Amino acid sequence: QVQLVESGGGLVQAGGSLRLSCAASGRTFSTYAMGWFRQAPGKEREFVAAMSWSGGSTYYAESVKGRFTISRDNAKNTVYLQMNSLKPEDTAVYYCALRRGVVAGTANEYGYWGQGTQVTVSS
Repeated sequence: QVQLVESGGGLVQAGGSLRLSCAASGRTFSTYAMGWFRQAPGKEREFVAAMSWSGGSTYYAESVKGRFTISRDNAKNTVYLQMNSLKPEDTAVYYCALRRGVVAGTANEYGYWGQGTQVTVSS
């Protein structure tokens, strides 16, 4: 069993920054990809960013390119999401997810999920 725990969410003004963290524990795999997704009230869960095990491949949603940066520390089994220039439309619950093997960009390809952390951006 894999456990994912997110932290770092909160309330921030538009233009501000937050850094989310997601720590993985329990059963681990030799290689795994990590991703971030978000879900706003009344909307479906959407892809935000993902990174391969090596960190050599990263993918971002168009809406966050140039503002968000995903990174990981495999020694700590932790993935991060640095969010800059936040906008009110970034308000959502942010989830980290893990999948064995190569990186992917859709939620149904990830088998393990954290509980989510709320990010609220005020205008």
